[in-house]
Amino acid sequence: MPLDPRIAPPRTLDELKAAVLQRVAGNGYPGRGIRLPDAQEAMSALTSLDPDEWAAVWTAVGDRVVREAEDAEEREAREARAALYKHAYTTYTMGRFPAPTTPGKRAAYAKALDAYARYADLLPQRLEVVRIPFEGSEIVGYLRTPAGDGPFPLMVQCGGLDFWKEQVADEALSYLPHGIAVFGVDMPGTGEAPIKADVGSERMFSAIYDWAETRDDLDSTRMFMRGVSWGGHWATRVAFLEKDRILGAINHGGAVHHFFQEEWQLKALGTREYLLDLFGARSNVFGVSTLDEFLAYGPRMSLLIDDRIDGPCAPMLVMNGASDSQVPIADQLLLITRGDAKEAWINPKGVHMGFGAGWGPERTVHEIIVPWLLKRLALAGAAGR
Repeated sequence: MPLDPRIAPPRTLDELKAAVLQRVAGNGYPGRGIRLPDAQEAMSALTSLDPDEWAAVWTAVGDRVVREAEDAEEREAREARAALYKHAYTTYTMGRFPAPTTPGKRAAYAKALDAYARYADLLPQRLEVVRIPFEGSEIVGYLRTPAGDGPFPLMVQCGGLDFWKEQVADEALSYLPHGIAVFGVDMPGTGEAPIKADVGSERMFSAIYDWAETRDDLDSTRMFMRGVSWGGHWATRVAFLEKDRILGAINHGGAVHHFFQEEWQLKALGTREYLLDLFGARSNVFGVSTLDEFLAYGPRMSLLIDDRIDGPCAPMLVMNGASDSQVPIADQLLLITRGDAKEAWINPKGVHMGFGAGWGPERTVHEIIVPWLLKRLALAGAAGR
Protein backbone atom coordinates (compact mmCIF):
# COMPACT_ATOMS: atom_id res chain seq x y z
CA MET A 1 0.00 0.00 0.00
CA PRO A 2 1.51 3.38 -0.98
CA LEU A 3 2.38 5.71 1.87
CA ASP A 4 0.07 8.63 2.59
CA PRO A 5 2.01 11.81 3.42
CA ARG A 6 -0.45 12.54 6.24
CA ILE A 7 0.94 9.55 8.20
CA ALA A 8 4.43 9.49 9.66
CA PRO A 9 6.71 7.13 7.68
CA PRO A 10 7.27 3.60 8.99
CA ARG A 11 10.53 2.28 10.35
CA THR A 12 13.30 1.69 7.84
CA LEU A 13 14.43 -1.89 7.31
CA ASP A 14 17.35 -1.51 9.69
CA GLU A 15 15.16 0.21 12.29
CA LEU A 16 12.59 -2.55 12.04
CA LYS A 17 15.17 -5.29 12.49
CA ALA A 18 16.63 -3.55 15.53
CA ALA A 19 13.18 -2.99 17.04
CA VAL A 20 12.22 -6.64 16.58
CA LEU A 21 15.38 -7.93 18.23
CA GLN A 22 15.07 -5.44 21.08
CA ARG A 23 11.49 -6.49 21.81
CA VAL A 24 12.21 -10.20 21.57
CA ALA A 25 15.26 -9.87 23.83
CA GLY A 26 13.20 -7.94 26.39
CA ASN A 27 10.11 -10.16 26.06
CA GLY A 28 8.22 -7.12 24.83
CA TYR A 29 5.08 -7.25 22.72
CA PRO A 30 4.72 -8.59 20.04
CA GLY A 31 7.94 -10.54 20.59
CA ARG A 32 6.85 -12.39 23.72
CA GLY A 33 7.55 -16.09 23.54
CA ILE A 34 9.86 -15.93 20.52
CA ARG A 35 13.36 -17.30 21.05
CA LEU A 36 16.06 -14.72 20.36
CA PRO A 37 18.10 -17.00 18.02
CA ASP A 38 14.91 -17.62 16.00
CA ALA A 39 14.29 -13.88 15.70
CA GLN A 40 17.91 -13.30 14.71
CA GLU A 41 17.59 -15.94 11.98
CA ALA A 42 14.42 -14.33 10.61
CA MET A 43 15.82 -10.80 10.68
CA SER A 44 19.08 -11.91 9.01
CA ALA A 45 16.99 -13.25 6.12
CA LEU A 46 14.77 -10.16 5.78
CA THR A 47 15.87 -7.94 2.88
CA SER A 48 12.87 -5.62 2.40
CA LEU A 49 9.72 -4.22 4.00
CA ASP A 50 7.51 -6.30 1.71
CA PRO A 51 4.78 -7.86 3.91
CA ASP A 52 4.94 -11.23 2.18
CA GLU A 53 8.71 -11.38 2.62
CA TRP A 54 8.16 -10.54 6.30
CA ALA A 55 5.71 -13.46 6.50
CA ALA A 56 8.06 -15.77 4.60
CA VAL A 57 11.10 -15.32 6.85
CA TRP A 58 9.08 -15.96 10.00
CA THR A 59 7.24 -18.87 8.41
CA ALA A 60 10.51 -20.54 7.45
CA VAL A 61 11.69 -20.33 11.06
CA GLY A 62 8.32 -21.53 12.33
CA ASP A 63 8.49 -24.55 10.01
CA ARG A 64 11.88 -25.44 11.44
CA VAL A 65 10.60 -25.17 15.01
CA VAL A 66 7.66 -27.44 14.15
CA ARG A 67 10.14 -29.99 12.83
CA GLU A 68 12.01 -29.71 16.12
CA ALA A 69 8.78 -30.48 17.95
CA GLU A 70 7.94 -33.40 15.69
CA ASP A 71 11.44 -34.84 16.02
CA ALA A 72 11.10 -34.62 19.81
CA GLU A 73 7.95 -36.77 19.80
CA GLU A 74 9.64 -39.93 21.06
CA ARG A 75 12.43 -38.60 23.27
CA GLU A 76 11.10 -35.43 24.95
CA ALA A 77 8.59 -35.04 27.76
CA ARG A 78 5.13 -33.71 27.00
CA GLU A 79 5.95 -30.33 28.59
CA ALA A 80 9.05 -29.87 26.42
CA ARG A 81 7.14 -30.67 23.25
CA ALA A 82 4.39 -28.24 24.24
CA ALA A 83 6.99 -25.52 24.67
CA LEU A 84 8.35 -26.16 21.17
CA TYR A 85 4.90 -25.95 19.57
CA LYS A 86 4.28 -22.73 21.49
CA HIS A 87 7.54 -21.33 20.12
CA ALA A 88 6.35 -22.28 16.65
CA TYR A 89 2.98 -20.63 17.25
CA THR A 90 4.52 -17.36 18.44
CA THR A 91 6.92 -17.38 15.50
CA TYR A 92 4.15 -17.90 12.94
CA THR A 93 2.10 -15.23 14.73
CA MET A 94 4.88 -12.72 14.17
CA GLY A 95 4.70 -13.74 10.52
CA ARG A 96 1.01 -12.79 10.26
CA PHE A 97 1.54 -9.68 12.44
CA PRO A 98 -0.26 -7.41 12.66
CA ALA A 99 -3.02 -8.84 10.46
CA PRO A 100 -3.29 -11.46 7.67
CA THR A 101 -3.87 -8.95 4.88
CA THR A 102 -1.67 -10.58 2.21
CA PRO A 103 -1.39 -14.16 0.90
CA GLY A 104 1.83 -14.81 2.80
CA LYS A 105 0.43 -13.45 6.06
CA ARG A 106 -2.75 -15.50 5.65
CA ALA A 107 -0.64 -18.62 5.20
CA ALA A 108 1.38 -17.75 8.31
CA TYR A 109 -1.85 -17.28 10.27
CA ALA A 110 -3.16 -20.68 9.21
CA LYS A 111 0.07 -22.28 10.40
CA ALA A 112 -0.13 -20.33 13.66
CA LEU A 113 -3.59 -21.74 14.33
CA ASP A 114 -2.38 -25.28 13.66
CA ALA A 115 0.70 -24.91 15.88
CA TYR A 116 -1.41 -23.43 18.65
CA ALA A 117 -3.81 -26.39 18.51
CA ARG A 118 -0.91 -28.84 18.76
CA TYR A 119 0.53 -26.91 21.69
CA ALA A 120 -2.82 -26.72 23.50
CA ASP A 121 -3.39 -30.47 23.09
CA LEU A 122 -0.25 -31.10 25.16
CA LEU A 123 -1.27 -28.91 28.10
CA PRO A 124 -2.84 -30.44 31.22
CA GLN A 125 -5.62 -27.82 31.08
CA ARG A 126 -8.17 -28.80 28.45
CA LEU A 127 -8.94 -26.34 25.65
CA GLU A 128 -12.34 -26.67 24.01
CA VAL A 129 -12.76 -25.20 20.55
CA VAL A 130 -16.31 -23.81 20.40
CA ARG A 131 -18.18 -23.00 17.20
CA ILE A 132 -21.38 -21.00 17.63
CA PRO A 133 -23.62 -20.55 14.56
CA PHE A 134 -23.98 -16.86 13.81
CA GLU A 135 -25.67 -15.06 10.90
CA GLY A 136 -24.79 -17.69 8.31
CA SER A 137 -21.26 -18.07 9.63
CA GLU A 138 -19.87 -19.00 13.04
CA ILE A 139 -18.17 -17.55 16.08
CA VAL A 140 -14.99 -19.50 16.84
CA GLY A 141 -13.83 -19.35 20.42
CA TYR A 142 -11.70 -21.16 22.96
CA LEU A 143 -13.20 -22.24 26.28
CA ARG A 144 -11.09 -23.06 29.31
CA THR A 145 -12.80 -24.25 32.48
CA PRO A 146 -11.35 -24.93 35.96
CA ALA A 147 -11.05 -28.45 37.32
CA GLY A 148 -14.31 -29.91 38.54
CA ASP A 149 -17.88 -29.99 37.33
CA GLY A 150 -18.96 -26.39 37.83
CA PRO A 151 -21.04 -24.50 37.12
CA PHE A 152 -18.31 -21.86 36.88
CA PRO A 153 -18.47 -18.09 36.54
CA LEU A 154 -17.58 -17.09 32.98
CA MET A 155 -15.46 -14.28 31.65
CA VAL A 156 -15.86 -13.65 27.95
CA GLN A 157 -12.69 -11.94 26.77
CA CYS A 158 -11.85 -10.58 23.36
CA GLY A 159 -8.44 -9.54 22.20
CA GLY A 160 -7.67 -6.34 20.40
CA LEU A 161 -6.20 -5.24 17.11
CA ASP A 162 -3.52 -7.94 16.98
CA PHE A 163 -3.75 -9.74 20.35
CA TRP A 164 -6.12 -12.55 19.45
CA LYS A 165 -8.01 -15.41 21.02
CA GLU A 166 -4.97 -17.68 21.15
CA GLN A 167 -3.18 -15.21 23.43
CA VAL A 168 -6.40 -14.79 25.40
CA ALA A 169 -6.69 -18.55 25.90
CA ASP A 170 -3.16 -18.67 27.26
CA GLU A 171 -3.86 -15.76 29.59
CA ALA A 172 -6.95 -17.67 30.75
CA LEU A 173 -4.66 -20.10 32.58
CA SER A 174 -4.22 -17.39 35.23
CA TYR A 175 -7.96 -17.34 35.99
CA LEU A 176 -8.58 -21.07 36.31
CA PRO A 177 -7.07 -21.42 39.83
CA HIS A 178 -9.63 -18.84 40.99
CA GLY A 179 -12.53 -20.92 39.69
CA ILE A 180 -13.29 -18.67 36.71
CA ALA A 181 -13.86 -20.05 33.23
CA VAL A 182 -12.75 -18.00 30.22
CA PHE A 183 -14.12 -17.87 26.68
CA GLY A 184 -11.53 -16.30 24.36
CA VAL A 185 -12.72 -14.79 21.08
CA ASP A 186 -11.46 -12.43 18.39
CA MET A 187 -13.01 -8.98 18.37
CA PRO A 188 -15.02 -7.97 15.26
CA GLY A 189 -12.77 -7.37 12.26
CA THR A 190 -9.88 -9.54 13.46
CA GLY A 191 -8.78 -13.17 13.43
CA GLU A 192 -11.65 -15.57 12.80
CA ALA A 193 -14.41 -13.14 13.83
CA PRO A 194 -17.43 -13.57 11.54
CA ILE A 195 -18.16 -9.83 11.15
CA LYS A 196 -16.26 -6.59 10.73
CA ALA A 197 -16.33 -3.80 13.29
CA ASP A 198 -19.37 -1.57 13.02
CA VAL A 199 -22.05 -0.03 15.18
CA GLY A 200 -24.02 -2.97 16.52
CA SER A 201 -21.27 -5.56 16.13
CA GLU A 202 -21.51 -6.14 19.89
CA ARG A 203 -24.41 -8.45 19.06
CA MET A 204 -21.72 -11.07 18.42
CA PHE A 205 -21.01 -11.16 22.15
CA SER A 206 -24.71 -11.46 22.98
CA ALA A 207 -24.70 -14.66 20.93
CA ILE A 208 -21.87 -15.97 23.12
CA TYR A 209 -23.85 -15.25 26.29
CA ASP A 210 -26.87 -16.98 24.71
CA TRP A 211 -24.69 -20.02 24.10
CA ALA A 212 -23.32 -19.92 27.66
CA GLU A 213 -26.86 -20.19 29.00
CA THR A 214 -27.12 -23.62 27.36
CA ARG A 215 -24.07 -25.01 29.16
CA ASP A 216 -24.45 -26.98 32.40
CA ASP A 217 -20.82 -26.30 33.35
CA LEU A 218 -21.19 -22.49 33.14
CA ASP A 219 -23.12 -20.26 35.53
CA SER A 220 -25.00 -17.81 33.34
CA THR A 221 -25.94 -15.73 36.38
CA ARG A 222 -22.26 -14.88 36.95
CA MET A 223 -20.80 -13.66 33.67
CA PHE A 224 -18.32 -10.92 32.79
CA MET A 225 -16.74 -9.26 29.76
CA ARG A 226 -13.18 -8.04 29.34
CA GLY A 227 -11.71 -6.45 26.25
CA VAL A 228 -8.03 -5.70 25.86
CA SER A 229 -6.74 -2.76 23.80
CA TRP A 230 -9.29 -2.01 21.05
CA GLY A 231 -11.27 -4.90 22.50
CA GLY A 232 -12.01 -2.65 25.47
CA HIS A 233 -14.34 -0.73 23.17
CA TRP A 234 -16.44 -3.86 22.76
CA ALA A 235 -16.41 -4.58 26.48
CA THR A 236 -17.84 -1.09 26.97
CA ARG A 237 -20.57 -1.61 24.40
CA VAL A 238 -21.41 -4.94 26.03
CA ALA A 239 -21.60 -3.23 29.43
CA PHE A 240 -24.45 -1.14 28.05
CA LEU A 241 -26.15 -3.80 25.94
CA GLU A 242 -25.96 -6.62 28.51
CA LYS A 243 -26.21 -4.57 31.70
CA ASP A 244 -28.89 -6.88 33.09
CA ARG A 245 -27.10 -10.12 32.19
CA ILE A 246 -23.46 -9.62 33.25
CA LEU A 247 -21.89 -8.81 36.61
CA GLY A 248 -19.26 -6.51 35.17
CA ALA A 249 -17.10 -5.44 32.26
CA ILE A 250 -13.48 -4.33 31.93
CA ASN A 251 -12.32 -1.77 29.39
CA HIS A 252 -8.57 -2.41 29.39
CA GLY A 253 -7.13 0.30 27.18
CA GLY A 254 -10.05 0.48 24.77
CA ALA A 255 -11.39 3.25 22.54
CA VAL A 256 -14.40 5.37 23.49
CA HIS A 257 -14.55 8.59 21.46
CA HIS A 258 -11.33 10.55 20.89
CA PHE A 259 -9.60 7.50 19.41
CA PHE A 260 -12.00 7.47 16.47
CA GLN A 261 -11.47 11.09 15.48
CA GLU A 262 -9.26 12.15 12.57
CA GLU A 263 -7.04 14.36 14.74
CA TRP A 264 -6.00 11.45 16.95
CA GLN A 265 -5.66 8.90 14.16
CA LEU A 266 -3.33 11.05 12.07
CA LYS A 267 -1.15 11.42 15.15
CA ALA A 268 -1.38 7.87 16.49
CA LEU A 269 -0.84 6.05 13.19
CA GLY A 270 2.77 7.17 13.33
CA THR A 271 3.49 5.98 16.88
CA ARG A 272 6.72 4.06 17.36
CA GLU A 273 5.11 2.18 20.23
CA TYR A 274 3.60 -0.01 17.48
CA LEU A 275 5.97 -2.24 15.55
CA LEU A 276 4.74 -1.99 11.96
CA ASP A 277 1.77 -1.41 9.64
CA LEU A 278 -0.61 0.06 12.19
CA PHE A 279 -2.76 1.59 9.48
CA GLY A 280 -3.02 -1.73 7.63
CA ALA A 281 -4.22 -3.46 10.78
CA ARG A 282 -6.68 -0.76 11.82
CA SER A 283 -8.20 -0.31 8.36
CA ASN A 284 -8.66 -4.08 8.10
CA VAL A 285 -10.87 -4.01 11.20
CA PHE A 286 -13.38 -1.87 9.30
CA GLY A 287 -12.81 -3.55 5.94
CA VAL A 288 -11.62 -0.35 4.23
CA SER A 289 -8.46 0.26 2.26
CA THR A 290 -7.75 3.98 1.97
CA LEU A 291 -6.93 6.52 4.65
CA ASP A 292 -9.88 8.69 3.67
CA GLU A 293 -12.28 5.75 3.99
CA PHE A 294 -10.79 4.91 7.36
CA LEU A 295 -11.02 8.44 8.71
CA ALA A 296 -14.63 8.73 7.54
CA TYR A 297 -15.63 5.37 9.02
CA GLY A 298 -14.24 5.78 12.53
CA PRO A 299 -16.26 8.65 14.05
CA ARG A 300 -19.56 6.78 13.88
CA MET A 301 -18.12 4.29 16.40
CA SER A 302 -17.95 6.99 19.09
CA LEU A 303 -19.90 6.19 22.24
CA LEU A 304 -20.93 9.85 22.48
CA ILE A 305 -23.37 9.40 19.61
CA ASP A 306 -26.95 9.39 20.96
CA ASP A 307 -25.45 9.92 24.44
CA ARG A 308 -24.93 6.19 24.80
CA ILE A 309 -22.10 6.85 27.24
CA ASP A 310 -24.58 8.43 29.68
CA GLY A 311 -26.87 5.42 29.81
CA PRO A 312 -27.03 2.77 32.53
CA CYS A 313 -24.40 0.06 32.32
CA ALA A 314 -23.05 -2.96 34.15
CA PRO A 315 -20.36 -2.29 36.78
CA MET A 316 -17.13 -1.39 35.00
CA LEU A 317 -13.40 -1.35 35.64
CA VAL A 318 -11.59 1.12 33.36
CA MET A 319 -7.84 0.64 32.85
CA ASN A 320 -4.99 2.20 30.88
CA GLY A 321 -1.68 4.05 31.05
CA ALA A 322 -1.54 7.84 31.12
CA SER A 323 1.12 7.88 28.38
CA ASP A 324 -0.65 5.57 25.93
CA SER A 325 0.19 6.63 22.37
CA GLN A 326 -2.24 4.18 20.73
CA VAL A 327 -5.47 4.91 22.62
CA PRO A 328 -5.71 8.36 24.27
CA ILE A 329 -6.08 8.37 28.03
CA ALA A 330 -8.75 11.00 27.41
CA ASP A 331 -11.04 8.14 26.37
CA GLN A 332 -10.75 6.42 29.75
CA LEU A 333 -11.20 9.73 31.57
CA LEU A 334 -14.30 10.44 29.49
CA LEU A 335 -15.75 7.03 30.32
CA ILE A 336 -15.29 7.38 34.09
CA THR A 337 -16.76 10.87 34.22
CA ARG A 338 -19.98 10.10 32.33
CA GLY A 339 -22.92 7.82 33.01
CA ASP A 340 -22.94 5.36 35.91
CA ALA A 341 -20.18 5.33 38.53
CA LYS A 342 -17.20 3.18 37.54
CA GLU A 343 -13.93 2.02 39.05
CA ALA A 344 -10.60 2.83 37.43
CA TRP A 345 -6.96 1.80 37.47
CA ILE A 346 -4.71 4.27 35.66
CA ASN A 347 -0.94 3.86 35.69
CA PRO A 348 0.48 7.41 35.59
CA LYS A 349 3.77 6.07 34.19
CA GLY A 350 2.24 3.43 31.96
CA VAL A 351 1.92 3.23 28.19
CA HIS A 352 -0.68 1.21 26.27
CA MET A 353 -2.86 -0.88 28.61
CA GLY A 354 -1.05 0.62 31.57
CA PHE A 355 2.06 -1.48 31.10
CA GLY A 356 5.42 -0.10 32.19
CA ALA A 357 7.06 1.11 35.41
CA GLY A 358 6.97 -2.36 36.87
CA TRP A 359 3.52 -3.29 35.58
CA GLY A 360 3.22 -6.02 32.95
CA PRO A 361 0.46 -8.40 31.84
CA GLU A 362 0.93 -10.98 34.61
CA ARG A 363 1.08 -8.50 37.48
CA THR A 364 -1.91 -6.62 36.11
CA VAL A 365 -3.99 -9.80 35.91
CA HIS A 366 -3.02 -11.07 39.36
CA GLU A 367 -3.11 -7.81 41.30
CA ILE A 368 -5.85 -5.81 39.58
CA ILE A 369 -8.16 -7.87 37.37
CA VAL A 370 -8.59 -11.11 39.33
CA PRO A 371 -9.25 -9.26 42.64
CA TRP A 372 -11.86 -7.09 40.90
CA LEU A 373 -13.64 -10.14 39.46
CA LEU A 374 -13.61 -11.92 42.82
CA LYS A 375 -14.99 -8.79 44.50
CA ARG A 376 -17.85 -8.58 42.02
CA LEU A 377 -18.59 -12.27 42.54
CA ALA A 378 -18.63 -11.80 46.31
CA LEU A 379 -20.97 -8.82 46.04
CA ALA A 380 -23.30 -10.78 43.77
CA GLY A 381 -23.26 -13.69 46.21
CA ALA A 382 -24.08 -11.40 49.12
CA ALA A 383 -26.98 -9.98 47.12
CA GLY A 384 -28.27 -13.47 46.41
CA ARG A 385 -27.59 -13.29 42.72
